[in-house]
Amino acid sequence: MRPQDGVWRARWEAAAGAGRTFGRGLADLLLPPLAHDSPEPTAGAGLTASAWSRVSFLEDPVCDGCGGAFEMDGGEFASQRCAACLARPYAFARARAACVYDEASRGLILCFKHGDHQPYAPLFARWISRAAAPLITDADAIAPVPLHPLRLLSRRFNQSAEIARPLARLSGRDYLPDALVRLSHTASQGGKSARGRRLNVRKAFAVSDAGARRVRGRRILLVDDVLTTGATAEACARALLEAGARAVDLAVIARVRRARELPT
Repeated sequence: MRPQDGVWRARWEAAAGAGRTFGRGLADLLLPPLAHDSPEPTAGAGLTASAWSRVSFLEDPVCDGCGGAFEMDGGEFASQRCAACLARPYAFARARAACVYDEASRGLILCFKHGDHQPYAPLFARWISRAAAPLITDADAIAPVPLHPLRLLSRRFNQSAEIARPLARLSGRDYLPDALVRLSHTASQGGKSARGRRLNVRKAFAVSDAGARRVRGRRILLVDDVLTTGATAEACARALLEAGARAVDLAVIARVRRARELPT
C-alpha cells in the first residue's frame, strides 16, 4: 500500500464518522430522545434531571468488601472494610455498587427488572462502569448471576445478563453468559432473613462444564442488580471459586443500607 492510500483512508473514515455524528444530531433535533423514566424529551437518552438528582450515587470512601458507604469521610478510610466485613468476609473478594437502593432507585430498577424496560440496561452498565472501575480493571472476565429457566421463561430476559453484556463490551472484557447455571427454582428472596436467604440459595448455583474451562485461574467480575444480604452473590462466588476461579468480585446497580431494608 502506498503512503497516500493510508492518508486517504484516514480522511474517508474521519468524514464517515463526522457524517454519522451529524446524522445522529439531526435525528435528535427532529425527534429528541425521550427519558427512560418519563415521556418528556431529554438532552440525551437517560433520566430526567429530577430523577437523576434523587438517585443517591455511592462515592468513595466505601467498604472494599461490600461497597457500603462509610459514615465518615477521610482518606484513611478509603479501601478499608466495615466491621461486618471484617467479622465475616464474603466469599467474593470485593464489591461495588453504583447507588443506594432506596425509593428513588428502587422504582427504576423494578421497572427494568419486572417491567421489561430494557433501555435501562446500558444506562445501568455505564453507572457500574464508573462505580466499579477498579474491579473492572482487575477482571479477566464478566459473568452475570443466572436465572432459573422457568423464571427466565416468565420474565423473558435475565436483567443481570442485560447489564453484564454492555458492561463487558464497554470494558473490553471477556463475557461469560453461561458460566454459571441455576440448578433449582428457589422461592423469592424477598421477605427472608439473612440466614433464610443463605439457606434458600446455598446449593442453587453451579458452574457449567464449558464455564469451568473459561473461569479456571481467572478473576471474575460477577454482575447482579441489587445487593441485599449478599446471599445470592456469595453462593455464585463459591461455585466459581470451587470451579477454579482465582478470585471473584461483585458489581451491582444498587445496595441496601441494611439487610431487608426494602423488598427486591
